[in-house]
This record gives sequence, C-alpha cells and structure tokens, in this order.
Amino acid sequence: MGALSESTESDTRPDADDPRAPRLRDRIRAFRERIRTKPGFNLAYRVAIGVIGGLVLTAGIVMIPYPGPGWLVVFAGLGILATEFHWAGRVNAFAKRHYRRWVDWLGCQSTITKLAVGAGTCLVVLTTLWLLGLFATVGGWFDLHWNWLASPLFNR
Repeated sequence: MGALSESTESDTRPDADDPRAPRLRDRIRAFRERIRTKPGFNLAYRVAIGVIGGLVLTAGIVMIPYPGPGWLVVFAGLGILATEFHWAGRVNAFAKRHYRRWVDWLGCQSTITKLAVGAGTCLVVLTTLWLLGLFATVGGWFDLHWNWLASPLFNR
C-alpha cells in the first residue's frame, strides 16, 4: 500500500518526472552557492539570516507563555538560523525533543497537576502584563487610577 501511495503522489505533481523542471530547492541551493563564492555577499547573507532568525526566535521566546504559537515560532526561528549555523540545528533538535517530552509528561499527569501548570502559566502572563503597564492603561480607559494597577517599571 505504501508503494501505491508513493507512486500516486509522484504522479499528481506536475512535471514530477521531467528532469528539466527545476525544483525550488535546487534553485535555492544554486542561489546560495553563488552567494557563497563571493565573500562579501556571503557575510552579508549570513548576517541577514542571523538577524532575521534571531528576531523570529526572540519573538517566539516572548510569546511562549501566552496563548498562541509561541513554541512554533521558536522552532521556526531556530530553523531559519539552522540554514546557516549548525549549532542552531542542534539546539532546534534538542528543544523539540525536550518540548515533546514535556508535552508527553504533562499529558500523563493528573488534572490537579495540569491545573497547577495552567495556573502558573496564567500567573506569568498576568505578571508580565502588569509589569508592561497594561492594567493601568485599561484602568485609565475606565477612569480607574488605582495605585496597584500601575506598573513598578513605568511610574506615571
């Protein structure tokens, strides 16, 4: 059955058997090799990949405690970095392995433990929102200027 699905899959791709049809991956590799031959362009390319990957990774780390795709963005940032830096590929594999272990462990825990982890995550989110001054901002919309809403980082 596996061989049948493989042949069916390759038959559905346009020009799958046409050796003249350049594949995107081959074109990207050829482009990268052309850049690699020019030291100035190579350095600029690596710096650009480092900056873009670093920004995506940083955004993912910031997003981890919040609802949404935090870990997905972290893995994407590491994947971008891994296209040029071998250490990032190793870190990505390590992070994915331990993330999977964490998810598997949490899935086997009791409801109390899951609720405690959820409460801890909620506490982290609320604390960061308070430190960033969001509570005071929203309170100001409703003309509530209570001292405890104000962030200690942004004295008004």
